[in-house]
Amino acid sequence: MIVRCSALHTDADAQGPSDEVAPRQELIRLRDGEPIPTRMWVLTPRLWEDLLTEYGFQVEGIELLTAPDPDNPGILQLVRARRDHTPSRHPVTSRPRTTRPPVPHAAIGVGAIVFGERGLLLGRHRHGTWELPGGTVEPGESLHDTVVRELAEETGLVTRPEDVTLLGTLLDHVDDVVRVTVGAVVTSWQGEPADQPNESVGTWRWWPLHELPQGVFVCSAQILTSWRPDLPPITHTPAHFTPYAPLG
Repeated sequence: MIVRCSALHTDADAQGPSDEVAPRQELIRLRDGEPIPTRMWVLTPRLWEDLLTEYGFQVEGIELLTAPDPDNPGILQLVRARRDHTPSRHPVTSRPRTTRPPVPHAAIGVGAIVFGERGLLLGRHRHGTWELPGGTVEPGESLHDTVVRELAEETGLVTRPEDVTLLGTLLDHVDDVVRVTVGAVVTSWQGEPADQPNESVGTWRWWPLHELPQGVFVCSAQILTSWRPDLPPITHTPAHFTPYAPLG
């Protein structure tokens, strides 16, 4: 498709084109009437070519046409362009998603190993399992920050991101949910663990590694056996573990 269009280059007052894409005040002069004020884009040929190219046109030529009256400084630009069917830089629209929420299919969470002289910290879930402090990563949150936040929310213990060492990623597939869990070790903390309001895990206790309780939550069991393969056997569904660094 070939398009021809004209644009003002130099007006009757000898004001030339602008190299900025911004309208300016001009007058449309009529033969037998008062001039009509209007706002026009009076741009250089190079700028018109750049704009047309951006919107998918291939400019084949721009010709400057002078007025037949030698006393009239007005100049028009005659632009000849062809529609370019190759992809342009102009954004392509897409159909919006449905307003219905997607079916749950994936979750990512962290489990924190808090281990010291008194043993390993585990809490009892209201459903009866024993588990490590941890929870789901919130949007825009780093894994280190998730450990810090979840530890404080569930136990009241205070730690810093620099005191959190990430062990690696555990991946398993349960029913229709792909579950990703990142194990972490907290190397330093302050405070005493205590039940926190509105949390589903409490009754926090320190357990010797050789006397862990029955009914350990499967994600916590996967993290513990990845952290210390020499622990007494903990039965759980298998998961693929990808360590971030050699475990020592």
